[in-house]
Amino acid sequence: MSEQIHHMALVDPKAQLGPGVKIGPFSIVGPEAKLAADVEIGPHVVIEGRVELGAGVRVGPGTIIGTDPQDTKFKRSTISGVRVGAGTVIREYVTIHRATRPEGFTEIGANCLLMSTCHVGHDARIGEGAIIVTEVAVGGHSEIGEYATIGGVSGLIQFSRVGAYAFIGGCAKIGRDVPPYVMADGNPCQAHGINVVGLRRAGMPPSERRVLQEAYRLLYRSGLAPGRALERIRGELPATPALMRLVDFVAAPSRRGIIPPKGGWRGAAAESAEDLESGVV
Repeated sequence: MSEQIHHMALVDPKAQLGPGVKIGPFSIVGPEAKLAADVEIGPHVVIEGRVELGAGVRVGPGTIIGTDPQDTKFKRSTISGVRVGAGTVIREYVTIHRATRPEGFTEIGANCLLMSTCHVGHDARIGEGAIIVTEVAVGGHSEIGEYATIGGVSGLIQFSRVGAYAFIGGCAKIGRDVPPYVMADGNPCQAHGINVVGLRRAGMPPSERRVLQEAYRLLYRSGLAPGRALERIRGELPATPALMRLVDFVAAPSRRGIIPPKGGWRGAAAESAEDLESGVV
């Protein structure tokens, strides 16, 4: 099936359009755009620069993809773009900025849902199946793991990390890393437990969920510093793939460390957090 382009749309003849592409009225598609099969572009959309949309992507009215990043150091001559995976739905008035790195891409995985008026900053990476709710602001260079959910009107500070299957409530201020599988909420954002409901829906067996709950207890409720808690987790719990993902995430280099538990860190963990904030570690 050939593409269907509304007569009031402006599509550069150099743009690459796959079969079945639909483009609504008053939308603008630039010369470097690559739209795969069955992409649907609503009215008043702007696709600017090097933008790649995978098969079946749907873009709602008023959305702008591929414009310059909001970075005072950025040079407009930089060649960069945005890449969106197949099956992702981008609703009304979303903004997605291109990367600041030469030849880099702001990346959104397959089968994601970006709800209305959210913003994805330059160089961000969003994993497969993630849900970004209305009016979320994803700061530049942030990373969101697959099937994570970010609640409405939340904000991720630049270089933040959110692990796979994490669930963050609305209006959260995310200034530290949220480990995989964790439920979090608040301003500042704090951990509230393991996302048991989400993991059950994802098909994770009860035995593996219990391992993660025990790991959460050691990490957040034992009073141990995170490094010491990881030693106990490695030594005492079965090395399931989910557990090792959690361990690797917490052990990875981080600018600000992981979010604290509800009520804040206690004991040695509190001292470790104070050192991190003061730049000692």
